[in-house]
Amino acid sequence: MRALIVEDEFLGRKVLTSFIKSLFEVDAAVDGKEAVTAFCQAHEEGRPYDLILMDIMLPELDGVAAMTQIRALEQEKKLQPRVKVLMTTALDDARTVIRSFHDGEAAGYLVKPLTKDKLFAELRKLGFVTP
Repeated sequence: MRALIVEDEFLGRKVLTSFIKSLFEVDAAVDGKEAVTAFCQAHEEGRPYDLILMDIMLPELDGVAAMTQIRALEQEKKLQPRVKVLMTTALDDARTVIRSFHDGEAAGYLVKPLTKDKLFAELRKLGFVTP
């Protein structure tokens, strides 16, 4: 399985990578533009991502806008199965959660600071980890 971590903070990328590297081949992007490019490249290579961990607050292109572009590409190119996305943020704000689920069609939402237990609970819900 393959995962893309989209996080502008170096330490955040390293921590998330250490949490999931036993389950996924992990790539990283530092902003929404890089995330969209990596998503497209993965499909062109025939090795699409199974999971994207996407920070909402990113430079260049925020996480919700990046996910909206990714969902549009999936629809336009009829890509199946659609990538599962967990949005991450330091903001515990209901409006942000609603935008993530509605605009980005996220599968889940995690509030920072992230712990391995919180992350793995979400990965279990998505079927990536068995109980």
